[in-house]
Amino acid sequence: MLRKFWNYLAIVFGSALIASGFNLFLIPHRLLSGGVSGLSMLVGYFTPLNISLLYLLFNIPLLVAGWFQLGRRFIILSILSVGATTWLMTLVPIQSITSDMLLASVFGGVLVGIGSGISFRVGGSSGGFDIVGSIITRYRDFPVGSVLVSLNALVILAAAYFDNNWNLALASMVSIYVSGKVVDLIHVSHIKVTVYIVTNRTDELLQQLFGLQRGVTKIKTEGAYSHVEKDMLMTVTTRYELVELQRIIKTTDPQAFVNIVETVGVMGSFRKR
Repeated sequence: MLRKFWNYLAIVFGSALIASGFNLFLIPHRLLSGGVSGLSMLVGYFTPLNISLLYLLFNIPLLVAGWFQLGRRFIILSILSVGATTWLMTLVPIQSITSDMLLASVFGGVLVGIGSGISFRVGGSSGGFDIVGSIITRYRDFPVGSVLVSLNALVILAAAYFDNNWNLALASMVSIYVSGKVVDLIHVSHIKVTVYIVTNRTDELLQQLFGLQRGVTKIKTEGAYSHVEKDMLMTVTTRYELVELQRIIKTTDPQAFVNIVETVGVMGSFRKR
């Protein structure tokens, strides 16, 4: 329960950083953050519609899709992030901290990247194209930040076309690039780990682990001192999925011995079954 509280608190803190990045750096200079938030800004700049409301509305269909593809816990945390960001955007005043557009793009990108990265680290996302990026990385082994940069480039091209201002478009590209790199530094979802689990509840644990759709190898072991036979389960996963894997182990077999080792490389298929 305490861990859940800290996760929720981290999500809200990350949302506060994202809202600050939007309202204090990007929106005053009519810059875009990319993705769904960028679409919201783009529509908001050319219509009287509220950007925070558009951000919420555009996220709803992606959250619904993520519910079926990414799991309940991930989407619940993502809903909290989207809701908190929407609310905080109405509280943080829209005012420019710096008159330099390039500085605004860099620092806005850093704040948005840190906020999104924090959400990823606790097992959620900041919504929008983060959800699309997470779905893609579950089937293709790419860093999330790189996926987001590719998706967000489409939004920037649309901005350049409608606004006819390549200075704003290029500055927005800088912001999105910085944000993507910061996400990768914090999230590290593409870093592999090998997990060794010595357990007495093999069948129960396997039933839960198969839901992660990663390969699991079962090895018969014997205690050198006790001579008690046990099973050791070995699986390779990502840092992103490690949070969910640890939760499954603690819930299914709290007495299991677990050794987590960072993996230098993987040969062969690392895709889902």
